[in-house]
Amino acid sequence: MNSSNNKTTGIVFDTQRFSVHDGPGIRTIVFLKGCPLSCLWCCNPESQKMNPILIFQSSKCIGCGRCIGICEQGILKGQKEGFIESEKCIGCGKCIKVCPVDALMLKGQRRTVEDVINELKKDEIHYRRSGGGITISGGEPLSQPNFAIELLKECQSKGWHTAMETTGYAKPEVIESVIPHLDLVLLDIKSMDAEKSKKYTGVSIERIKENAQRIVQLTKTVVRVPTIPGFNATKQEIKEICNFVKTLQGVETIHLLPYHNFGESKYELLGMTYEMKYIEEIPKEEMEALKKVVEEQGFQCMIGG
Repeated sequence: MNSSNNKTTGIVFDTQRFSVHDGPGIRTIVFLKGCPLSCLWCCNPESQKMNPILIFQSSKCIGCGRCIGICEQGILKGQKEGFIESEKCIGCGKCIKVCPVDALMLKGQRRTVEDVINELKKDEIHYRRSGGGITISGGEPLSQPNFAIELLKECQSKGWHTAMETTGYAKPEVIESVIPHLDLVLLDIKSMDAEKSKKYTGVSIERIKENAQRIVQLTKTVVRVPTIPGFNATKQEIKEICNFVKTLQGVETIHLLPYHNFGESKYELLGMTYEMKYIEEIPKEEMEALKKVVEEQGFQCMIGG
């Protein structure tokens, strides 16, 4: 196995310890920034842009003006509406340090592989006892392939199980360079309808379908279907996805991920509009009916993942 370069840097916006989802055993999920998709239901909208994003919690602000005075870029304004010109923010974090009420926070930090590994080591005993490890998520982790490769190589050298949540939307050479360093890929397949996919996610399904064929040749793959009302939460849509998955060699399991609106509050903090605001969660009995469709197509299926 090639040695890793632990000084390689990437932009990480969160880590989640003690997860029992997104792969076997107890896991730590490392969330990388950057995503070519713009799914209307995205629960991590802060992940879509690669650069760090400054978030303003107006309900906490006391109007002291300390942040305005220290911002060298002049992006902070005196009114709560349109308080941040986020496109000009360089992510220095100076305003955060002087805010007395934590009304500002930065989502995304440039970190080295070494730094992330040192954090992961805190839970190494849990990985070994449970057969767990690290899952790289996002955003779309394939948007930072060099960092992903070096981080995965270092994890594998320690015997930790490696997994990645991915949309599969990347150049073929990226797929072929990153995927061999993974023990498991959790691959999102959202729809077989090209027009609908473009409308709801911002990208064509064709590249994802082509890459899905590449991915299954390189490592174990589980297909996951975010199940969204008004988009793909019908028996016909799920059956069409199953028909495609039948062409993916070695895929035995499909996870159905029920729609939720847990990320809705983030949109307001980012000054974005949540397009799914009035969409309700899918009733349990309807999810069970969709699960039955998957099983009838010959796959193992679970709701959630």
